[in-house]
Amino acid sequence: MLQSLSIRNVVLIDKLDLDFNRGLSVLTGETGAGKSILLDSLGLVLGNRAETSLIRFGEDKLSVTAVFDLPDKSDPLWSVLNENELEAEEELIIKRTLTRDGKSKIFVNDQAVSLKLLKDIGKYLVEVHGQFDNQGLLNPANHLSVLDAYGNYPQLTLSVEEAFQTYKSAKRQRIKAEEDIAKAKQDEENLRHWVKELEAAGTYAGEEAELSARRAELMNAEKIIENLSYAYNVLTQGSDVQSALRHAQSALDKAASHVEGKYDEIIAALDRALIEASEAISQIEAASENISMNTNELENIESRLFMLKGLARKHQVSVEDLPQVLADFQGRLSTIEFGEEGIENLRKAEQNARLNYLKSANELSAARIKAAAELDKSVMRELPPLKMEKARFVTQINKNDEAAWNENGFDAVAFTVATNPNSPQGPINKIASGGELARFMLALKVNLAQSSSVSAMIFDEVDAGVGGATAQAVGERLARLAQGVQVMVVTHSPQVASRGNNHFKVEKSTVDNVTTTNVRELSENERCEEIARMLAGEVITDEARAAANVLINCRTA
Repeated sequence: MLQSLSIRNVVLIDKLDLDFNRGLSVLTGETGAGKSILLDSLGLVLGNRAETSLIRFGEDKLSVTAVFDLPDKSDPLWSVLNENELEAEEELIIKRTLTRDGKSKIFVNDQAVSLKLLKDIGKYLVEVHGQFDNQGLLNPANHLSVLDAYGNYPQLTLSVEEAFQTYKSAKRQRIKAEEDIAKAKQDEENLRHWVKELEAAGTYAGEEAELSARRAELMNAEKIIENLSYAYNVLTQGSDVQSALRHAQSALDKAASHVEGKYDEIIAALDRALIEASEAISQIEAASENISMNTNELENIESRLFMLKGLARKHQVSVEDLPQVLADFQGRLSTIEFGEEGIENLRKAEQNARLNYLKSANELSAARIKAAAELDKSVMRELPPLKMEKARFVTQINKNDEAAWNENGFDAVAFTVATNPNSPQGPINKIASGGELARFMLALKVNLAQSSSVSAMIFDEVDAGVGGATAQAVGERLARLAQGVQVMVVTHSPQVASRGNNHFKVEKSTVDNVTTTNVRELSENERCEEIARMLAGEVITDEARAAANVLINCRTA
């Protein structure tokens, strides 16, 4: 709900701070006092367009701050906040400023946000119903979700959503398989040639690295042999390393005979060194014998590398990837040879998924038809007291073409009205006049209150053009609606005003040629006087005061 609203420098409002409570709040005042300014100010923090004409004359900047209680964590508003990493606990503080140069800043809990995000947040906070409202219930795009919320069958909607996703996935797989096989058939001749060519090449992973290493060895064979020979000669000629190690062993053995065990580690190290030296000499000798000077082998390797790189360029891959390319081509050929059977299986899976989706969608559609009938009856019961006894409200449900099926099923839902017995049903926002529209909205909202996603609703002159018993019926319904959500109503009707739990009066005053609008909450005595004014006009009589008391007492009775 809306806790408070702070307005600075908006049109005729200089400085205004208002606190709101639950239940029904009424705003009254003389025509032209500035009630619309209050709604314009609230609209700014809900994402409405900001125009510099709203800035108070003589000022450079306006600001509006609204504080809202946050709903419980299951409310969809929390998803918007979390997705956009907006920190919040129990309150949501929205502040919007606008300067003369047209620059606007928006903050939600001290975090800067875009206008689009503010609109997304605002639609979960407050619904405004007036003669020019084109959101919420007046937008046909919302009618299906409104009916589902009223019908309260979450398992059915979830089942349809899951069935549609399964059907969409199966259809996507079948289409892709058909496209793959069609493309493969177009390339079949080339594929067979490429497979034959790659199979003949017989390459394998790591071959290029092996060939490159062997090529480097062959190209440097002479230098390798020269260095190996030098190493062999150093170890076996002149001061023979093996001979030196044996002499050292013999000397240590003699020394050790005089000191038992003292030189065992040294003797063991010499033993290891002699073994390693002998092994190194043997390996150098073997390596020298294995070095090839065969120029034919080098030419063959270079020819092989040239061929492999040519194939890699042809298929625009690396040599290392050629085996995978062959496997891919073989797989595409298999698709041609065995693909029809696989596609038939995919078609069957798609058909089963489609049938399952249709089953779930039909169950959901039946539930919607039942809910629509209940809603229509409930709304029609509300219309006669609202002086609309000749009007008809019908929730139309039509089946969309298959191209329009989606996760919400195949139904198209629209709220339609006819204001006269012989008039055709039509869109609610096209058929009803301003006053009728507001009363239709009220009749709907009274029945949809429990399923509404907002915690505050505003009705702007919902009583326009009605009086007496009809105005009293409007007030009764607003009061009933306010039992579930916070409701604010701008009214000229004393019958409606008397139903309020809280009463605000909008007043305009002029001092030193400066006009200012102010809003204040009325006490019980002041309420009685204001309702008497609404009944009697400029001159308030005792009879008007008595009638005002009767209206207020009827509310509390």
